[in-house]
Amino acid sequence: MANNRPMTTEDEKKLLQAQHRMEAIEARNRQKERKARTRRLIQMGAVLESVFPEVQTMELDDVKIELKKRLNA
Repeated sequence: MANNRPMTTEDEKKLLQAQHRMEAIEARNRQKERKARTRRLIQMGAVLESVFPEVQTMELDDVKIELKKRLNA
């Protein structure tokens, strides 16, 4: 299998490897942040349901309106 790209120098290879390592680290960090946010949202939803069980049968918009009413009162 022929590779049409020109040969790179050792420094270019090291730079490319470093860039790929940084991209991988950033991707892992984004994934950790997403997981942490998901966990936080689930926990908040559980707290909301435990304090206000009626939310289980309500539409999302209705929950939002009810919360605004209760918090602004």
